[in-house]
Amino acid sequence: MSEPVRPVDPVAPSLRLGSLPPGAGRLLARASALAAALLLVACGQPRSQEGAGADGQPLVLTSFTVLADLADNVACGKLRVESITRPGAEIHDYEPTPSDLRRAQDAQLVLMNGLNLELWSQRFLDSATNAERVVVSDGVELIPISEDAGAGKPNPHAWMSPQQAITYVANIRDAFIGLDPANADTYRRCAADYTAELEALDGELREQLAVLPADRRLLVTCEGALSYLAADYGLEEAYLWPVNAETEVTPQRMERVIRTVRERQVPAVFCESTVDDRPQRRVAEETGARFGGVFYVDSLSEADGPAPTYLDMLRHNAKTLVQGLNPNGQS
Repeated sequence: MSEPVRPVDPVAPSLRLGSLPPGAGRLLARASALAAALLLVACGQPRSQEGAGADGQPLVLTSFTVLADLADNVACGKLRVESITRPGAEIHDYEPTPSDLRRAQDAQLVLMNGLNLELWSQRFLDSATNAERVVVSDGVELIPISEDAGAGKPNPHAWMSPQQAITYVANIRDAFIGLDPANADTYRRCAADYTAELEALDGELREQLAVLPADRRLLVTCEGALSYLAADYGLEEAYLWPVNAETEVTPQRMERVIRTVRERQVPAVFCESTVDDRPQRRVAEETGARFGGVFYVDSLSEADGPAPTYLDMLRHNAKTLVQGLNPNGQS
């Protein structure tokens, strides 16, 4: 894995991945839920086929929906790709269900983001499957957290940069070739085609976000999840909490963001689809900024929503951002 580069010093406090006491109750609850789920699975139905989905294709599980979409574009129908979590699920604090465990028993490969994102998954996978696990963020150019207990640890949301997503695709391609060498040419071709789409999207977003004037390039969100996108396209960040595993807004954080929005005259603030937006709406009320809308980060939307695919997700986020921060409110 690459060493951390491009350090970012966000306006808001930085990640405290090692600070778990505020969420200790959640961790215990998840452990209890997982233990109960394991008991149910132990008494449940047998596997369908060893290492294959119900249709006979090798079953590949991903930890969340974004990875499933990336993987599906590389698989080109040769593999059955499913996400453990459903659209709209919060990935950081996910609680596996008995059905998740049953599906994992049939998996031949599991794709994970890593970088401390899916802290729930280790026990889940150890208990449910012997499938190979691949961390698809290996090799990305990491943005480290610069302050507090998490200083030096990576921001896990590297997929929010289409440039970094190209590395994800290469890792997925290689994992698929290892799993199913007979279809290696298909995986290489589909990965190359999808990489071309990601490169085109990068150019599209760069042009779209370039319309923002210098004094309107501060991105204020609930979670500090857009660091990679901000670094790629010359934006600054401020946020209420660093990762969604730590969503309790302290008075100091709230005051810091409110002060920043006022001082910088930020026209709009935003939140992510998988968390409660009420704290950010309070920032809007206190400062006179508008609530500019919802970003999709940790989960895609349902098929009929604004972000059913990874490409749609980044386009939706860029459009929402520009409409909120552009003085004319136009993209």
